[in-house]
Order: sequence, then structure tokens, then C-alpha cells
Amino acid sequence: MLLQIATVVVVVAVSAVVFLLVGVQQLRDEAENAAVNIARTIAADPEVRTSVAAYSADPGTPDAVALRSGSLQSYAQDITARTGTLFVVITDDHGIRLAHPDPGLLGQQVSTDYREVLGGREVVTWERGTLGVSARAKVPIYPPGAAPTGPAIGEVSVGFEPASVFDDLPTLLLAVTGVAALGVAVGVGAALLLRRTWERMTLGLQPEDLVRLLQTQSAVLDGVGDGVVAVDPNGIVRVCNRTAAELLGLTGAADGPLGRPLDALGLPPLVVDAVRNGTARDGVVVAGNVLYVDSRPATQGGRAIGDVLIVRDRTALVALTERLESVRTMTGALRVQRHEFANRLHVASGLLGADRTEEARAFLAEQLARGPVDFPVEHLDLLTDAVLQAVVGAKAIEAGERGVSLSVAPDSLLWQRVADPEDVAAVLGNLMDNAITAAAAGQEPRTVVVGCYGDGTALVLTVADSGAGIAPDDPFGADPGRADSDRIHGWGIGLRLSRELARRRGGDLWIIDRGGVGGGGDDDPAPPAHPHSADGGLGGAVFGARLEGVLDDDDLHRESS
Repeated sequence: MLLQIATVVVVVAVSAVVFLLVGVQQLRDEAENAAVNIARTIAADPEVRTSVAAYSADPGTPDAVALRSGSLQSYAQDITARTGTLFVVITDDHGIRLAHPDPGLLGQQVSTDYREVLGGREVVTWERGTLGVSARAKVPIYPPGAAPTGPAIGEVSVGFEPASVFDDLPTLLLAVTGVAALGVAVGVGAALLLRRTWERMTLGLQPEDLVRLLQTQSAVLDGVGDGVVAVDPNGIVRVCNRTAAELLGLTGAADGPLGRPLDALGLPPLVVDAVRNGTARDGVVVAGNVLYVDSRPATQGGRAIGDVLIVRDRTALVALTERLESVRTMTGALRVQRHEFANRLHVASGLLGADRTEEARAFLAEQLARGPVDFPVEHLDLLTDAVLQAVVGAKAIEAGERGVSLSVAPDSLLWQRVADPEDVAAVLGNLMDNAITAAAAGQEPRTVVVGCYGDGTALVLTVADSGAGIAPDDPFGADPGRADSDRIHGWGIGLRLSRELARRRGGDLWIIDRGGVGGGGDDDPAPPAHPHSADGGLGGAVFGARLEGVLDDDDLHRESS
């Protein structure tokens, strides 16, 4: 503000000085022009020209006494009285004063140079004479009837004293001072208004505070692991750090999210609603990431200045949870096997303890022929991998507890060993969980069929259920931000993470058949990866998944040989 006021004062002062100089010069020019015009009028008067011609023709010096009472003296005094000039002086061709305000100087030569004027030139200047400094004009007098060319016979000198020239200077000075004061007052008022406006816009922060705030903001936003998005009261994004842009999939925008409305960034409705309502949402799926978003209002001095959205990545945590769930499933399968095996040992021990040796021998022979503990899964022997058998068997036990029978598709074909059991168990377990939930909510018979196929090192999975199918207006993948679109099939974290795991493996997860009323069409542009179908006319939804590079390549080479 001080700099602005100083600038205004300097500009106004310089302008005032320049205007005063221009005004003084204008007054000088007006006085000089007036002197020239009066001198020209006198020099052109016929009587003046005749009288001066007569004195110039006389070789002697005019008599001073006669000049005091002469016509030229009387004429000059009359002109001086009427025009307010300092003096009117008339001379002959020798510079002798024929008319002068001081009668005592008549008949004497003028004190200033007159030869240039006698040469036929008009001279306008400020000079010091016997009457002091004056603005004077000297005009040549030509003979009567002669053209204003050639040698002159005398001169007329008219002068104005400085006091009369600058009579209007006080008024001009007062006007300039008043205007300058008004300009300074307007400049100071504008500076104060601008200062108040700037403080209101910056919330009272000074420029050095803004610099420190920017440095601190950059350090904090780039140093934290969470994503931060700041939105002003109009819904415009003002701050978005690199982490938030990556998690929300905004790094591909040409101009970035800054300066754009939050609604125009293509974010899921859950994120936009969280900002509008100031709430927290968990399990929001954006750009393949499972996010936790929390919106808080931001205030400054008790005034709302927008909202701050905190974004945390929970993808790794949820993926780890899914993998732990698959481990829990396999652990449950082992627990069932251990329990069943312990029961068989108790039977054998009881028979031996009762001296029923033949029956114990027959029982152990039967168990040896049957092999490991059987899971209640039809065609489970088509799955040669122990991991798949354990996962499917454990899910079959859980499904049986809910009144759902789980079986393996009779056309399943898988010879290789699973090389990455975690991802396979996570994807297959999730698909079976959703299918069991859908079948349990449907009508009898409640059935789930799982198909497993080897395609090189890729594993192809199909899971069909006897549930009600998937509504046509609620497609999988239509809204990547919804976490509970279909409570039966579990749109959201589980299936979406399974799809993400499959895509990271170079495959995908899609709907082969919606089932139910209006079902039967593909929802994903990718076709089923294997010609066999796991849907034995169950009427429910059919999901398919393909995971690349999860089967052991060595097993494939040995089988081929």
C-alpha cells in the first residue's frame, strides 16, 4: 500500500510540475504574441510611418523638448494606457527614441540592439532595459506607402513587465494544486480499497506469509503418503497433490484437475457425494484402486473456505485380506481333513480294542483303497492340483452348510500344477463365494458348478449358479465406484479386486451369461476363453475368468512328452 501511495504521489507531483511549466510557457507565449501584435499595429499606422520617416530624413538629432510634446509621444502614451503594456518605444533609423515612457530619455539612443530590426526582422525576446526585465517585441517601421521589405526607417518596441505577464499564475497554481491533491486523494483511497480487497481475498495474509504458506504446502503435500484434494466453495479444485491424482486416475488429463469443477473430472458419484456431504466412504473403487475417502470442511477465521478430501489407498490391504481369506479357506479344508482322518483312526482303534481284528483289517483296507479324505464335490478328481482341490472342497463344505451343492463341471480339464496359488485361490474363492450366496438366495435345487481348464500356462475358470441371475440394468463394471450395487453377486471390492488380479496377470474377469429373465448375453467384449461351458442349464449367472502364467510350464512340457 505504501508503495502504491508513493507511486501515486510521485506521478501526480511530476504531472503537476509539467503542467505548471506548460502553463507558464503558455503565459509567456501569450504575452509575447500580444506584444508583437501591438507593435505591428503601431508600425503599420500611417501617421507613425509618416512621422518616423520625417525624423529619419533629418540628419540632425531630434529635439527632446519637441519630442515630449510631439504626436508620437502622445500616441505611445495613449497605447500604453489602453493596452496595459510596460512601455511603447518608437525610434528612428539611428535608434534615437522618438517616444518613450520616460520623457527624460527622449532624443537618446536605445539601450538594446536595434540593428537587427532595422534590417527588416521582427525580434521577440525577454531583455533587460532601462525599465527592467520585460517580454518585448521589436517590429521594423517602413516608409509610407512602401512594402514591408527592404531597409526600415525605424522600429517599434512594445514590452510587458513579468508581473502583468503572470497575473493568472496564482489561479493556475491553485487549480493545479487542487487537482493534484484530488488525484493523490483518489490514489490513496484506491490503494486503501485495494489493500482491503487483497486482505479479504488472502484472508489477511501478507505476501511474505503467502510465500511461506506456498513453501509449506508444497513440502506437506508432496511429503505425505495420502492424497489431498482441496475444493473451494464453488466446487473448483484448487489443490491436488501427485498422490491424489494417481489414485483418482487424474494423471492423464491434459490440463490436470486444477481449476476445473470437481463434477467435471469423471470421478465416481461416491467421491463427489463424500465431498458434498462431508462424509467418509470406504471401499470406493477408482482406476483399479480400492480407496478410503474422507471429506472435511475447511475454515479460516470462522469462515468456510471449501472442503478437503483425503484419499488413502487400501488396495494392497484389501488384496492381502482376500489372499488371507483364501489361506483361511485352505486351512479350513485341512482342518476338515484332519477331523475326518481322526474319526477314521478312532474307528480303527475301537475295532482293534474290541478284538474285532478282521473287521478292523477290512476297514483299513477300504480306507487304503479310497485314498485321502473325500470332499463332498462331484468330479473333484478332475482337478489334479491339490490347491484347487482344497479350495473347492473347503467351499463345498461351506456351501453344504448353507444348503447349496457344489460340483466340478464334467468337462473340466486341468493337468498342470498351479504355480501361484494365492491369486488363483483369491479369484476362484471370490467367484465361488458370490455364486454360493446367489444360489442360497434362490430356489431349489441350489447348485453351483465350477469349471477349470488349462490353456497353456493360463488357467480358465467358469463359475455358474442356480440363482436369480443379474439384472440387465446393473452390469458388472458399469459404475466403477459402486461398492454394493448387487448385494447378492457382491459388485464392488471382491469381484473388482478379482478382476484387477486377473488383469494384472494379463487376463480378465467377465460375465459369460447373466441368467434369469433377460439373461443370456455377454456383458464383456472379451469372449469366453474356452469352448466348454460350466452352465449345465442352472438358469443363474455364469462368470468367467482367465489368469495368464499361473500354471507350471514344466508340467505342461512333461505331459506333452
